[in-house]
Amino acid sequence: MDIHECPYRIKSVRRKKRLVKLDFDKNLIRLSKRRNQLWQLKRDLPMVPLEHPYQRGWKRLFVLRDDLRDTPKAEFYEEILKKINTVHYHYDPSFKFKKRRKRRYGYEMRKQELSEIDQYHWDSNRLKLFDSEKECFTRVEYTNMTHRHLEVKYVFSEPWRFVLKVMPYMVTQVKQHDYVLEREIAELDNYIDDNFLDPRIRRLTNGSRFRYRRDYVELHKYINKLKNTPRYSQIEAYLDLET
Repeated sequence: MDIHECPYRIKSVRRKKRLVKLDFDKNLIRLSKRRNQLWQLKRDLPMVPLEHPYQRGWKRLFVLRDDLRDTPKAEFYEEILKKINTVHYHYDPSFKFKKRRKRRYGYEMRKQELSEIDQYHWDSNRLKLFDSEKECFTRVEYTNMTHRHLEVKYVFSEPWRFVLKVMPYMVTQVKQHDYVLEREIAELDNYIDDNFLDPRIRRLTNGSRFRYRRDYVELHKYINKLKNTPRYSQIEAYLDLET
């Protein structure tokens, strides 16, 4: 039979290799989706209360000052604190860490501050701040020496309202274990790690071999300080309505 009279197309060697590679990539995408599904199932497992809770070190967090708990705006600042509070854990209630100075070791207090909001989370309002709560933050511009550009963050204006408090860290509940699920995750992770498939999976799913997400920033020469700035303040707009 003549090759031109063949009812189907004969695959060339190059096409066969390409199809094998395409099938291999599709299999990697299926593995990636399955791994994500398994990890999501593991995250969705409920918490199980412990019959006998136990202490696991100490935790330090910010609380409202005692002399401000009876003020009319105490509840208002408590809601803000829930959104910007930070929690540190340590095995010792002093929260000191070992630091070497001039060939000798000393102990220093670990620094802890309230959370600062970057420009991206401020614009997207990830913390779900109300307008009255946003008025309690100050816009601060600083230079990021790593990327060498100007960045913006929003800092709480009155941090003196909160104080640090150390309390025992009690473990009262643990994550429920699914041994069949964990075994499947371990087998899948071992297969990907042993064959060094993670870079190729990232290339197929994220579009790059090693994805790097830069922060949501603008270059200094492109920043317009009048951008998204209201023409009138809230007080001026209220006075204009009255007149």
